[in-house]
Amino acid sequence: MAQLSSNIPSGPLADKWRKYKTEIKLVNPANKRKYKVIVVGAGLAGSSASATLAELGYQVETFVFHDSPRRAHSIAAQGGINAAKNYQNDGDSVYRLFYDTLKGGDYRAREANVHRLAEVSVNIIDQCVAQGVPFAREYGGLLANRSFGGAQVSRTFYARGQTGQQLLLGAYSALSKMVGQGGVKLHVNSEMLDLVVIDGVAKGIIVRDLVTGAITRHSADAVILATGGYGNVFNLSTYARGSNCTAIWRAYKRGACLANPCYTQIHPTCIPVSGDYQSKLTLMSESLRNDGRIWVPKKKEDCKKPPADIAEEDRDYYLERIYPSFGNLAPRDVASRAAKRMCDEGRGVGETGLGVYLDFAEAIERYGQQVANRNHLENPSKEKIRELGEAAVKERYGNLFDIYHEITNESAYKQPMRIYPAVHYTMGGLWVDYNLMSNVPGLFVLGEANFSDHGANRLGASALMQGLADGYFVVPYTIGNYLAGIKPGTRPTPDAPEFKAAEQHIRDFNNRLLNAKGKEPVNHFHKKLGKLMWDYCGMARTKEGLEKALVEIPKLREEFWANVNVPGSGETLNQALERAGRVADFIELGELMCRDALTREESCGGHFREEYQWPDGECKRDDEKFAHAAAWEFQGEGKTPLRNIEPLNYEFTKMSVRSYK
Repeated sequence: MAQLSSNIPSGPLADKWRKYKTEIKLVNPANKRKYKVIVVGAGLAGSSASATLAELGYQVETFVFHDSPRRAHSIAAQGGINAAKNYQNDGDSVYRLFYDTLKGGDYRAREANVHRLAEVSVNIIDQCVAQGVPFAREYGGLLANRSFGGAQVSRTFYARGQTGQQLLLGAYSALSKMVGQGGVKLHVNSEMLDLVVIDGVAKGIIVRDLVTGAITRHSADAVILATGGYGNVFNLSTYARGSNCTAIWRAYKRGACLANPCYTQIHPTCIPVSGDYQSKLTLMSESLRNDGRIWVPKKKEDCKKPPADIAEEDRDYYLERIYPSFGNLAPRDVASRAAKRMCDEGRGVGETGLGVYLDFAEAIERYGQQVANRNHLENPSKEKIRELGEAAVKERYGNLFDIYHEITNESAYKQPMRIYPAVHYTMGGLWVDYNLMSNVPGLFVLGEANFSDHGANRLGASALMQGLADGYFVVPYTIGNYLAGIKPGTRPTPDAPEFKAAEQHIRDFNNRLLNAKGKEPVNHFHKKLGKLMWDYCGMARTKEGLEKALVEIPKLREEFWANVNVPGSGETLNQALERAGRVADFIELGELMCRDALTREESCGGHFREEYQWPDGECKRDDEKFAHAAAWEFQGEGKTPLRNIEPLNYEFTKMSVRSYK
């Protein structure tokens, strides 16, 4: 059984991180050059960690399966990044950001980790501004803020609808500097396929070059995984198609516990599915809910009418009606379930009936009137107000409206957007302690790849915050504390027997895929898995459905290995082989997710068991039985994994019924 010690420092909540930093062991500068750290992934968490550790003097090798770190999925984040700067003077504070995040996660996150995240958030913005990230600014030059779901203050910094891209370019510039100086050795087109563990300690990885097919061994004193989330287990999601679970899944099979895998975030503001031919879904940023009003027709018979033909009194602005305190800025899980309820009642819009409207008509009129007033226009026409309002909205959200037009051929300036919830983020991940180290010593896990900061639901604009906090401000301290206990120069060579065995294991695995000689392509199985996961472990789960999934997914796994077709060889570029390995891992992970969801007999955040809800449809938590993180431990092929638990002890915060009404 794994030993799960959170290693949270003692003392008052607000003093823990400061106390930790003053008491940790240090590595002297001359010795830092003797330690090698492997970083897998080069998104926000991976690039920032690689750059910062190299700046400190460590040898760093960074592996990314893209041809450039600039292709990391962090680039897709649109709306913003949270920080408790209180620039708006609207009552924000470190404590309020901490509390909103903890409450947003339905009291299923570790208290001390969340408070540390809120503390270091204020440093992230200064770091990124110094790098030249072009955050939006107010007229006077101060950084602008907007609101996001689950908060009643404006704390989200943004760069139009391209925040992730701009932040990644900042982190990438820091990484590139260290690559140029020789502090980081960057390996592109390189996919980690196994973790090497020697005497219970992580000491390296096995990597396949995706262009040449070469499989190589790499040793280090510590390994950092910053490989993102596993939402593509659902096939259709807002993730880039290449996003996968392989790095964390292979680490899980080497002993690292996987915590809360069933915690999946469904984002309420996505362009609806239009057909079976789609390879992915497209997100419309949560920032649009600042100004867009969400509604459906009150009467089923109006659903097929053009929205302009539905009178104002016949529209149900259901988030404003059900959650008056937060309205359209209710948290993502709450807003997603509300949209599903409207569609289940038969009041969904669009051809499939799986859609709701996101309407900017009122915002366009409001902004247009404001611009007219500022310009001292007397009695402007409706057409002029609309023209001015559309320009103002375009300034704030123009690229998002362009994306919507590209995909739907509709103008969201002229008619409401149609949106529907879709898989967007995973709160579960490898278990880590306060140091961001897994239960396997020497294996650190950052960003979305770990489970630590978001509980059962992530608030919008907190993913970028966590990735950069972990990479720039947390792991540089915690990994030093770990390495200080290791004698320099003692890391094994890649010729050690454990490395050779791990490499052979991967060669055997790939050969098994190549020799299957079945009839169906990899995508056939991914689609089948995705439908099973969405139907039975998606927005709503039931005991009956999860039990059915736990029968069907093992059947799918057997069918996969018996009938998958992977053409080509492993000795060269072979994207079918890449996908086959990832889908094989997704199938196994999907089974664990359903097992986790079945075992957690409560509803919390993104985990909604229909048997456990209040009469008004809200989540019914069971703090007595489930106020813990469930950390699953691999027991061997074909064996039921072991469910370990880490109790969530809230010393400074009272767990309460989560309400946004």
